[in-house]
Amino acid sequence: MSAKERFAAFLKRQGIEFSLKRYFIDAMGAMAQGLFCSLLIGTIIKTLGQQLGVELLVEIGTYAAAVSGPAMAVAIGHALKAPPMVLFSLAAVGYAANIEGGAGGPLAVYVIALIAAELGKLVSKTTKVDILVTPAVTIFSGVALAMLIAPPIGTAASAFGTLIKQATELAPFWMGIVVSVLVGIALTLPISSAAICASLGLTGLAGGAAVAGCCAQMVGFAVMSFRENRWGGLVSQGLGTSMLQMGNIVRNPRIWIPPTLASAITGPIATCVFKLQMNGAAVNSGMGTCGLCGPIGVWTGWVAPTVEGVAAITPTTMDWIGLLLICVVLPAVLTWLISLPLRKIGWIRENDLKLNA
Repeated sequence: MSAKERFAAFLKRQGIEFSLKRYFIDAMGAMAQGLFCSLLIGTIIKTLGQQLGVELLVEIGTYAAAVSGPAMAVAIGHALKAPPMVLFSLAAVGYAANIEGGAGGPLAVYVIALIAAELGKLVSKTTKVDILVTPAVTIFSGVALAMLIAPPIGTAASAFGTLIKQATELAPFWMGIVVSVLVGIALTLPISSAAICASLGLTGLAGGAAVAGCCAQMVGFAVMSFRENRWGGLVSQGLGTSMLQMGNIVRNPRIWIPPTLASAITGPIATCVFKLQMNGAAVNSGMGTCGLCGPIGVWTGWVAPTVEGVAAITPTTMDWIGLLLICVVLPAVLTWLISLPLRKIGWIRENDLKLNA
């Protein structure tokens, strides 16, 4: 047996498989599930607690959201079929990468957890002191990489935010299109649209456009994929995150066309027709319908604005109609209509939008 064959046999024995499917579809899909089971469900619980005035729910949601980094990293390790010692060690790696990555935290966790998991698997059960060696290699390599490359990843995400900031200087119509599309894309990508909006202080009309874009992605994917994912998919995407579709987007990028085109339509309608503004906390501009934070943020901005110089208003019937159309009705209808011809010509095939159970 040649050295190359022996090395290949060693990799197979260690469960290391260099596969685009495993790295870019399985791992990314699992990461989105980890994010849903921590930050997003935590946000939903926290928002529910805030609206009902139940402090216990607020605390539970806060704790759940705080472990998003570890949850994503462990989910990635599970997708890579990491052995227990590697899997458990990835919690520390995910925490470090998410903190160091800032607005690019989820992307940093994805890249670094992949590398740390494979390095951990490389040494797993190869020594008599596996209980020391495997977690040491996994954690040391992962945290070292987090300190080294997570900040640049965060800087890249912030640069994306700068592009969004520049778009806010355009006329309302064009600003509505560009901001809605860019923030919506950021929401679905493994970066934090909420962190970007918060860091930019994205409020006012620009914040309203951002809400439109995020809702278009979440509600759009939820409705468009209903035939594949039924009610569970409708709730997990519509109230959770469209990032759950990232693995499918990597497999077939064309599925991203309908919700993105829908955001390009709803954005200027929000800014030019309904004058939809986010005068609540800027972070809600990048949350979409996750826990209904986007619509709730708009409502908060009406009755108790946090933006300096903005007075509280009593929302009119037209305000409520606009909010409902922009956040739910138009994204659902437009995305579904746009997807129909794409399904007919085969750009979107059966089960292209199917989420992993």
